[in-house]
Amino acid sequence: MMNSKTIPPRLLITALVVGVLSLGPACTFAVTAQTAIPPVTALTPLPANADAAPEMNAFLKADQKQMPPMGAVLFMGSSSIRMWDTAHDFPEIPTINRGFGGSQIFENTLYVDRIAAPYQPKIIVLCAGTNDLAYGNKTPPQVFREYRDFVAKVHAVLPDTRIVYISINPTVARWNLEAQTLEANHLIEEWTFENNIPTEKLNFINSHAVLLTADGRPPAELLRSDNLHFNSKGYEAWTAIVKPRVLALAALDGVKRLDTSPMPR
Repeated sequence: MMNSKTIPPRLLITALVVGVLSLGPACTFAVTAQTAIPPVTALTPLPANADAAPEMNAFLKADQKQMPPMGAVLFMGSSSIRMWDTAHDFPEIPTINRGFGGSQIFENTLYVDRIAAPYQPKIIVLCAGTNDLAYGNKTPPQVFREYRDFVAKVHAVLPDTRIVYISINPTVARWNLEAQTLEANHLIEEWTFENNIPTEKLNFINSHAVLLTADGRPPAELLRSDNLHFNSKGYEAWTAIVKPRVLALAALDGVKRLDTSPMPR
């Protein structure tokens, strides 16, 4: 059973309009001038020993065969995103899914020029960070800095693109990292709200708080047998949390609506 009592009222009200433009001196990537976007035709396959080469090369091959729609909502992150049937769960809007299993935030940053910039998405939804804590051996402040680097690199090439960060979710398999998870989520959420001015383009969705059971435990019934990844009920629950906010932001940012009316017989 999901627990919605733990969501701060301000999150429900303002999570849709929070943004970031001034990234501060700690960011690695400068955003003083927009970086040119390389066309897909200019990209070449990565060498086999590069990080996530099989996944990146598969994405490139797919893009060169059929380019995804411009101005869509792009989902990025680790296996939770990869296994999410976003086209099915968000039929109202054009979506692109570029999640790749086991990824850490820095890998998503590394490949912005390959799996984000060419599509010129109006919104990027990112869910990553749990692998940074689990086997990247990173501290919550390091996860936070990795996320700010991601924001900076995206906005260097896509200054008008909104970035929505979905919190690191609670799981049975990584419950031993719950304290670190909460701290990383808090740092990212706090930074998002501290930079809340109308021209900014950052949002935070606290799915972690909603997914906890009534007694504050990870939702075992929503997870697969590995106690880490969502099962079908888990994706239904996650979609119910994320979808209303993404659709509201998509409307705000002018994402094209798709016709979901049934075909005439």
